[in-house]
Amino acid sequence: MGKTVLVIGAGIAGHTAAMTLRKRLGREHKVVVASPNANYQWIPSNIWVGVGRMRPEQVVFPLATVYRRKKIEFHQAAAKVIHPEGDASSRTPFVEIEYVDEAKRGQAARLEYDFLVNATGPKLNFAATEGLGPDKFSQSVCSHNHATQAWERLQACIEKMQKGERQRFVIGTGHAMATCQGAGFEYALNVAFEIRRRGLAHLADIVWLTNEYEIGDFGMGGAYVNRGGYITSTKIFSESVLVEYGIRWIKRAGVYKVEEGRVHFETLDGAKSSLEFDFCMLIPAFAGVGLKAVDAAGTDIGGELFLPNGLMKVDADYSPKPYETWSVRDWPSTYQSVKYPNIFAAGISFAPPHPISKPFESPNGTKIYPTPPRTGMPSGIIGKVVALNIVDSVKTGAISLKHRASMGGMGAACIVSAGYGVLRGQAATMTVFPIVPDFEKYPQWGRDISYTVGELGLAGHWLKYFMHYMFMYKARGLPGWSFIPE
Repeated sequence: MGKTVLVIGAGIAGHTAAMTLRKRLGREHKVVVASPNANYQWIPSNIWVGVGRMRPEQVVFPLATVYRRKKIEFHQAAAKVIHPEGDASSRTPFVEIEYVDEAKRGQAARLEYDFLVNATGPKLNFAATEGLGPDKFSQSVCSHNHATQAWERLQACIEKMQKGERQRFVIGTGHAMATCQGAGFEYALNVAFEIRRRGLAHLADIVWLTNEYEIGDFGMGGAYVNRGGYITSTKIFSESVLVEYGIRWIKRAGVYKVEEGRVHFETLDGAKSSLEFDFCMLIPAFAGVGLKAVDAAGTDIGGELFLPNGLMKVDADYSPKPYETWSVRDWPSTYQSVKYPNIFAAGISFAPPHPISKPFESPNGTKIYPTPPRTGMPSGIIGKVVALNIVDSVKTGAISLKHRASMGGMGAACIVSAGYGVLRGQAATMTVFPIVPDFEKYPQWGRDISYTVGELGLAGHWLKYFMHYMFMYKARGLPGWSFIPE
């Protein structure tokens, strides 16, 4: 009898899972995707949309077209409530959805499943910081729409500079525990490049405002990288890049309020400061999307499936313990729900067991440090591993978890563009292995220094540019797509 695998969310993790499931499962089994977004978007390239180097249509394509070709059932709808035990009318598990497309907007439905992949990704929690967000006083590059708006605002500032007016650009993290420092860092470099390209650097004050304890932490506790045969810290590597691009920085800062033309923040020493700006792009905090869960009797069981931040509990060690006793072994490897063996979480939807970076708290009790990054390459790998385990489970008729992908045994490659152009573009290329440091296996550096490297140059720009088209090709499911790695 055929099985139904339901994937909620169609970002990097969810789309990867759905495509892998469809390729590996026979046609007697159904693969169903529910996502509120009509389009797939390659989020890493939103940076280039935000500086006018790419058009929005270059980073998106319609999901329905691909899913129709691949025989994946698609619903443009938001998942609302998980019923992992069914209800009084049926013991078949299902998810309540609400359609958001024009034809069915507001209509509710239920999608039944045998296996569920929660890949709903993050809620962009702008509301966690007063005044933050593109509908208020700051910009964002978290979606192509946000990035388009950021470019419009950036152009207005550039036009003022061309008239001789000095402008201040504040770019960084918009919450004391925000993640995705890499995206903000990359955007700052690209803004600096575009200003310098126009000969306007003397009229720009660019500030990198971050919750990192040291520059180059990136939510991974920093790293030591092999750069041209020399071992250097990501702190020195990142600071040198900022200096090269004329960017000053404020670190250990937790933004708590944004007003028109002014950002307010608290630093780790407890001091509160503010900074005026003409342009401000700050990455928000992330949270779960607000999924609910109820049992067969209709009782709320959300606390059994999710942490208070709305992210799903999986096969990790969530027990509270001092930072010094945290271990790489605390991290999940199968992303299976702690309560229901047929439910998995992929990408940002799973709850990390603890920060990778050392947690710090100001004298005022404000926690100021990055939360772990799980975007891009890790999301794709996790989505594929979850899908492969479900495929094995369907084929064998019993839960199989032989495929594993702990972030403590997984590497990641990050290419931070630092300018765009055939001959003048640059990128900082950094590979880290593993993402979560393992001081038991690598006592000196926490990582395998032969695979943890950093370089800056034109070759990195071309590699990132090539990867944009390569991963868009893969995501469209075009011939040979499955041979392209995550």
